[in-house]
Amino acid sequence: MNDIPAAKIKMMKSSIRCLIFGMLALLPVIGLPFGLAALWIAGRVRLKEKIYWNAAKPYRVYGVVCAAVGTILGTGILGVAVVRALAMAYG
Repeated sequence: MNDIPAAKIKMMKSSIRCLIFGMLALLPVIGLPFGLAALWIAGRVRLKEKIYWNAAKPYRVYGVVCAAVGTILGTGILGVAVVRALAMAYG
């Protein structure tokens, strides 16, 4: 029974970490790994939210949104760069 407060504190800290990593995911060049990490952390927190109430749920949600946008944009920029490099190499 004493483990419940510790689990909730860990879950809230992970939600804040998800937000921070999600915001770092918006950085153009180095954001992709942070976005993937934020999405991973959010998934783990989401599993714990099924058991305990998370006071920091808005932080997790904002972190997921930032991470998703950053990951999609980062992957798109990386894809364009690869296609352009291949076109220049073989063009």
